[in-house]
Amino acid sequence: MYDVLVVGSANADLTVRVNRRPGAGETALGTDLVESAGGKGANQAAAAARLGVRTALLAKVGDDAYGELLLAAQRAAGTELGHVLVEKGARTGTAMIVVDPDGDNSIVVSPGANALLSPAEVAAAREVIAASAVVSLQLEIPYGTVREVVRIARETGTRVVLNPSPTPEELDPGLLAAADPLIVNKHEARWLTQLHCGGPDEWARALRKAGARSVVITLGERGALVLEEGAAEPVQLPGIEVEAVDTTGAGDAFTGALAGRLAAGASLVEAARFAVRVGAAAVTKPGAQPSYPTLSELPG
Repeated sequence: MYDVLVVGSANADLTVRVNRRPGAGETALGTDLVESAGGKGANQAAAAARLGVRTALLAKVGDDAYGELLLAAQRAAGTELGHVLVEKGARTGTAMIVVDPDGDNSIVVSPGANALLSPAEVAAAREVIAASAVVSLQLEIPYGTVREVVRIARETGTRVVLNPSPTPEELDPGLLAAADPLIVNKHEARWLTQLHCGGPDEWARALRKAGARSVVITLGERGALVLEEGAAEPVQLPGIEVEAVDTTGAGDAFTGALAGRLAAGASLVEAARFAVRVGAAAVTKPGAQPSYPTLSELPG
């Protein structure tokens, strides 16, 4: 039915650019507030759909103006929205984002309706999960809901792509065992492995030893590192030099692109190499979903 089913969050991104991100107790003057569509789940769905991948989103929004904003953005990207749930009386999730001149960001997420997506609701979508080649997951929805998706995916043979963000204190062994791949950035890899003096190679090996079937570590402008199932050594993929404007949602663009390529039958290394190009394109424009490229807009 679908190449990629994304089960996850949908947030309205409220973004302010500053000359310098403030420290504790400090006030900084920023630009005008920009409202745009975001949320890790919705971002990944939009990224895949804009690349021509048959993509559906299973998420929950509130019956408010932000919910309408998110649905309109997904329609524009080409995502199938028949599985998005609207919770009456609920507030749509929001993310407050501060971006500095280098394009780096700090983000605080208020879950809103995302916290109401229940295990029972994803269980009701069992046939959709079973009919999808890849299901992409993050952790901005309840942990129990993510576990239920993984349970169904493992029973039905659907491949699981897991981006454990926001980073948990400890990752559930059952989620790790299903991840093919587990996608983390260098900060998440360091935290999950507790190897603070190690590097990407060590982190990837430690994550696979902990139970992940395969691992991808995104390294920003340095590209990505891939450790496939059964491989003895990780593969380093070079980055693409671009002028970064805003890194918000770049990791989601990478994940959505990678999931789409896996669904098309590419190897993990091939999929990650393509995803590096998509992530590079995404940082050259402001915002998350508004920055995501079509195939014709990719660099390299």
